[in-house]
Amino acid sequence: MEQQQAEVCECNAIHQEVVDQVKKLMPEEETLYDLAELFKVFGDTTRVRILCALFESEMCVCDISVLLGMTQSSISHQLRVLKSAKLVKNRKEGKVVYYSLDDEHIKHIFAQGLEHIRE
Repeated sequence: MEQQQAEVCECNAIHQEVVDQVKKLMPEEETLYDLAELFKVFGDTTRVRILCALFESEMCVCDISVLLGMTQSSISHQLRVLKSAKLVKNRKEGKVVYYSLDDEHIKHIFAQGLEHIRE
């Protein structure tokens, strides 16, 4: 099987004005680290399945567990990860805790990802 090589620039000139312009526009390192951490959360199929379900409706752990055919314990664990990444929020109604996407940004990120994959 032939291994694909990355294309490499064959010139020695540096476009310093472009480098300077882009450098000014680049976010801080800490911000880029946080962004990378956010995308890592999307790197787990179970979490993506949970987000997909919550994209459609607010749900409790029991319902998500039945929908995805997983234990409540494993769903709860993944919801903690999603909550710490500020991707989901919860509200309590009596003894039931309902989860939903944290805000409209999450819906847009999820929808954009789906659209990209479906192209």
